[in-house]
Amino acid sequence: MSLDSVFNGTWSDDHRSGVVAVVGRPNVGKSTLINAILGQKIAIATPKPQTTRRIQLGIYSTEKMQVLFTDTPGLHAPRNTLGEYMMTVAEQTLSDADVILWILDVSEPPQKPDEYIAETIQSARGDTPVVLVFNKIDLAGDNPDFSPFEALLDAQKTVRVSALKEMGVDTLINEIADYIPEGPRYYPLDQVSDMNMRFIAGETVREKIILNTEKEVPHSVAVEIADYKDLDHVTEIYAVIYVEKDSQKGIIIGKGGKMIKKIGSSARQDLEKMIGRQVHLDLRVKVLKNWRSDERFMRKVGYILPKANED
Repeated sequence: MSLDSVFNGTWSDDHRSGVVAVVGRPNVGKSTLINAILGQKIAIATPKPQTTRRIQLGIYSTEKMQVLFTDTPGLHAPRNTLGEYMMTVAEQTLSDADVILWILDVSEPPQKPDEYIAETIQSARGDTPVVLVFNKIDLAGDNPDFSPFEALLDAQKTVRVSALKEMGVDTLINEIADYIPEGPRYYPLDQVSDMNMRFIAGETVREKIILNTEKEVPHSVAVEIADYKDLDHVTEIYAVIYVEKDSQKGIIIGKGGKMIKKIGSSARQDLEKMIGRQVHLDLRVKVLKNWRSDERFMRKVGYILPKANED
């Protein structure tokens, strides 16, 4: 990851800064952990896999150190253009990082995808240190055996946490600090994400859809913020929810519009907490078949970044 474009000129000989790649299979708690580290919500987190679609920076800052946590999509075998792009970006993040955090769910034995992740990290890491993060430690029982997880990959350190209960977070930060090199502060002390509120608003709406729908609907949903206006006393947000089938549109709207009202109300409450002011949220649902294989559309909604030679 090149950070030259965001360097704000803040430098001292004893300041450290670096990039930490947070990886793991889907639904192990990567986004929840980053939110816990930052002390506030910047990434959507749900109990369902493949929630994260785009690299998002979580910016942890102190007077002496700035750590840029990259919340990567869960590593898995891709099934469409979106999935292929997500895996390419996640794997590139590994080779660019100063530290790799591999998040493992220790409430259950290692899974087959964990072997794939171990191979991916090993091939991309070079001499980058790896920290195994044993998450969901509160669900692991009284005498958990971590040896099957430790056998997956030769790592520099292991740390036990519960991202959901914010246990072990301070210890994790202290362990990471040992590997962060000297460098400048790239972002202001009070900035916690590189994403603007327009993008975060769309992700918040998508989170509520994922939490309130079942089967194939969560993976078939994209959200575009058609308009975002900060007025004198209210922020007006107009969002379009895209699905791939007419049946999915009916599920999201719900009988008598009940479901979309529930989604909108929940998203609006979260956004008001983030923004600190009243929010008017307007939701519309449209069908766009096979959008997950439409690269142009996915760039439009921000799930795939423009290529370097494109405007």
